[in-house]
Amino acid sequence: MAKEKKHLDPSCARCSIEPEIRACKKPRGAGSKGCPTLIRKELLGKANEEYLDQETGSFALQASIQEAACFANRHERPYILQPEKTRIEEICEFAQRMNYKRLGLVFCNGLKKEAAIVDEILRTNGFEVVSVICKAGRTSKDLIGIEDQDKVCHGTDEPMCNPIFQAKLMNNEKTHFNVLLGLCVGHDSLFFKHADAYTTVLAVKDRVTGHNPLAPIYLYDHYYKKLKRPLKAISGKTHNNHEKGGHSD
Repeated sequence: MAKEKKHLDPSCARCSIEPEIRACKKPRGAGSKGCPTLIRKELLGKANEEYLDQETGSFALQASIQEAACFANRHERPYILQPEKTRIEEICEFAQRMNYKRLGLVFCNGLKKEAAIVDEILRTNGFEVVSVICKAGRTSKDLIGIEDQDKVCHGTDEPMCNPIFQAKLMNNEKTHFNVLLGLCVGHDSLFFKHADAYTTVLAVKDRVTGHNPLAPIYLYDHYYKKLKRPLKAISGKTHNNHEKGGHSD
């Protein structure tokens, strides 16, 4: 009996190949054992076929054009990377390139002040803005069966973040493009799943670092050495679909 081939998971984050000779950067380049460029060629072909769709291809084209537009003096040789545009500028420019007029601003209650500024910037650049805060609708957390000990404020009828309502509202308002600002982990995932329009992220929430989640990554070898050890294990009260052997909608 032939020996069963061991499955290799893609592992780009652990790649030790020098950038100049990586398979993902150079023709006939080298790759690690888990290099998806080398071990998932059939899947790569299927993915590339998706860009032949007119809408998808146009979106991808403008995204690549926008990527290059964020660097200055690209004609100079030898070229040295010179970024010149902020994320909010990128979002405005990309939306213009795509001829989007109606933008959805989906934000967290904790970033209400920032959302007002973003709204102003988007409107200043000629966009219509539809905005919705996470607590809109004031749906009680009791709806999802939360226990009092798991509420932020015990003993209260606490309103839940409602990303599905946020998504359906944007769908109803027929936004062309949505911008996420600071939704919680998991709530952002629900929005992505239920929104019809493409969505980008201006900033993500990190209550400890002032919404700079890379801070502990940059300080991994110093102030955040605690991350070198496993975090305290959390026991979930429910099993996800994968654990049950089921499938998501």
